[in-house]
Amino acid sequence: MNQTVSTNVAAHLPKMAQLQPETPAIHIPRKGFGQPYDHYSFAQLDQATNCMAAALDALGIKRGVRTVLMVPPGFDFFALTFALFKIGAVPVLVDPGMGLKNLKTCLAEAAPQAFIGVPKAHLARLLFGWSKPTIKILLTVGRRLGWGGTTLEQALATIPADQSYPAAHTTRDETAAILFTSGSTGVPKGALYSHGNFTAQVEALRELYAIRPGEIDLPTFPLFALFAPALGMTSVIPEMDFTRPAAVDPVKIFAAIETFQITTMFGSPALINRLSHYGVTHNVTLPSLKRVISAGAPVAAEVLERFTTLLTPGVEVYTPYGATEALPVCSIGSTEILASTRLATTQGRGVCVGPPVASIIAEIIPITDELLPCWDDTLKLGTDEIGEIVVRGPQVTQSYFNRPQSTALAKIPIPEEDSFFHRMGDLGYRDEQGRIWFCGRKAHRVVTAAGTLFTIPCEAIFNTHPQVFRTALVGIGTPGRQQPVLCIELAPGTQRSAQIRILAELRVIGSEHPITRPIDDLLIHPAFPVDIRHNAKIFREKLALWAAERLS
Repeated sequence: MNQTVSTNVAAHLPKMAQLQPETPAIHIPRKGFGQPYDHYSFAQLDQATNCMAAALDALGIKRGVRTVLMVPPGFDFFALTFALFKIGAVPVLVDPGMGLKNLKTCLAEAAPQAFIGVPKAHLARLLFGWSKPTIKILLTVGRRLGWGGTTLEQALATIPADQSYPAAHTTRDETAAILFTSGSTGVPKGALYSHGNFTAQVEALRELYAIRPGEIDLPTFPLFALFAPALGMTSVIPEMDFTRPAAVDPVKIFAAIETFQITTMFGSPALINRLSHYGVTHNVTLPSLKRVISAGAPVAAEVLERFTTLLTPGVEVYTPYGATEALPVCSIGSTEILASTRLATTQGRGVCVGPPVASIIAEIIPITDELLPCWDDTLKLGTDEIGEIVVRGPQVTQSYFNRPQSTALAKIPIPEEDSFFHRMGDLGYRDEQGRIWFCGRKAHRVVTAAGTLFTIPCEAIFNTHPQVFRTALVGIGTPGRQQPVLCIELAPGTQRSAQIRILAELRVIGSEHPITRPIDDLLIHPAFPVDIRHNAKIFREKLALWAAERLS
């Protein structure tokens, strides 16, 4: 791609405003008024971003200025994000669910010059001293109290309603945003997204799922909501607490799907599970949906099977594989999972995440925690050999911000091509059909004196028990001599009196498979600690500490 050609991701919005100016771009739930939603067309959203971009520019938020954005999903979140992209500023997006300590570390590393947030975010910034040495510009979305700066309303007061603001001429490699990882296997890191990365993601999603302008999207994860305007989709922001997807009210979600005739929905595995239980119990059908997308963690086959009964025959639940640093990498649909891969999963083969998407090259390399200074084709493993998954492609981010050591560990340079492979930190293998099978995180493997145990294959075997909700394999002790322990979360409503029987039955199940026979210690845990973003990624490090205390 020509480096001089502008690839500003915000350019998609004015394009859609020209193609379909009166089409709704976003529906926002309203509380306490006569109408349940506010509606904004693509033309209105584009014009609002022009005004906001001009207002931010006047405050000193210029091209390249790193700007923390702590605003809940809604119109202001959409408009401010696209306004920052238009300017060529760099929004810094962090997940409040990563915890206060991690938040402070991440914001210190990002060294932002501007902070845009709701009053609650500004209060936290003051209380915890977030980025105090570097922040020079303060903007409040809502009432400004005693922390200085100005409000968005005041900033917009001097901007004409018909203000124009052409998107900055940003190139493919220019930084567009800093998105922090969830930190489920360590300290969160800020992935540097270029405008080229975002543009490649938009195109990959468009082609992979045949998304066309005019469709209607229900994004239950805020960052996925940003793709809708770029894809020309109307976005319906659901009535839910985005920090607790597993506690969503199914009635409100299903009502939104019916009211707006939603065609595309994104949801975490925990959310899909909750909706599927309610939907089956109440005979819900969702004829408008053309596709459902779920990511963040593997989706259990029984959840896919249950949810697909709510859909029109032939409509799929897709489970794309990827990470903050690279998305999408692979994709597979519920039809293939239920028809051909689920049985292998229950037998300990791992979870099939499908073939790499068209723009991605994926390889499997030997497992090592060491830095790999240069790519060599001899690193490639053969079919059915478990190793680390590495990927390259236009949607793969090149580095972490202010973390050169983390970048060096995660990237394998290809000097002759001025390119690199990104190490996913995930283990898996490629089958004879070219599909990738996921076997768990590299950091979570359990290395015993007798060999290495991989989390996902082992857990899937035990998860076949009808009274088991989920399991987590952890290792206690020094790698190389670790003691494997299976932590078990039972299905809701399971009687305490049944625990001894269930443990005995799980031991029998484990004894029937070579990979699970070494696991002698089984512990029932009341409720696994999981990430707030998806309610699906298990914090195994915390479980390992808990298990060590129980067995000491």
